[in-house]
Amino acid sequence: MIDTIICGNSAEVLQTLPTEFAHAIISDIPYGINYGEWDVLHNNKNSALGGSSTAQNTSGTLFKRRGKPLNGWSNADKKIPMEYQEWCESWAGECLRILKPGASCIIFAGRRFSHRCIVALENAGFTFKDMLAWKKNTAPHRAQRISEIYKRRGDLKQAEIWNGWRVANLRPTFEPILWFQKPYKTGGTIADNVINHEVGAWNEQAFSHCNDCTDISYSNILSFAHEKGDRGLHETQKPLKLMEFLITLVTKNNAVIVDPFAGSGTTCLAAYNLNRRYIGIELDSEYCEIARKRLKSATLQITM
Repeated sequence: MIDTIICGNSAEVLQTLPTEFAHAIISDIPYGINYGEWDVLHNNKNSALGGSSTAQNTSGTLFKRRGKPLNGWSNADKKIPMEYQEWCESWAGECLRILKPGASCIIFAGRRFSHRCIVALENAGFTFKDMLAWKKNTAPHRAQRISEIYKRRGDLKQAEIWNGWRVANLRPTFEPILWFQKPYKTGGTIADNVINHEVGAWNEQAFSHCNDCTDISYSNILSFAHEKGDRGLHETQKPLKLMEFLITLVTKNNAVIVDPFAGSGTTCLAAYNLNRRYIGIELDSEYCEIARKRLKSATLQITM
């Protein structure tokens, strides 16, 4: 299975992989915020979910899909965070099993439910090591002026009173990256573990490839912009250089990197570029083919 994209359910495919063979898991997992059909990870699928209103249709692509309001539409919506945690728990235990002692599990998780992901992986046996912040160069702003809502209602008095106020969130200029570690053997040290398994420490040389984190403090705030080729293959595609940074941070050459939610294959391509081995798992057959084509194209470029 090494150096392949496997099309299937991550929780099931992970069960077929050997115990303690992977040097790292690095993955951009679904955030559970209804971004697309693949990101709906709860049972309360109201018929309005994913639809669009007249106002949304006139607001451009930024508001093309209706999500659930933070307050929910029903009491069942209050269960969504726990359902997301349960989904994370469905694969977290197998991730722990396949990793070498001391190995890192680095995953992107959304701001709203990242705490549920942390609890799920802690319950599986991981140690939560740190939360990194990926500082993005662009971020859409979806905060609607509440005065405009009142104007559409014809309530000009309230529109004047609440002028300058908005609903929804601040501009999301960072995304959390959760850094977990598989506990190393009891009675040993991390220095011993590095010798025995070649994982457990982090590589300061990774910071030489970071756009805005090259100072001696080795900050956990990482600035990576999208470059040519980093968009258009997946709705939530991450910068290739960012994934290369994370791989370089925690692994050496020839290490095995597993991405249980491979999407368009960015993590696997980064591993290939860095002389690492990879296994990508992706449920959506279309994304599987996109990832395979990207890896095949990279291979041809090297061999030509």
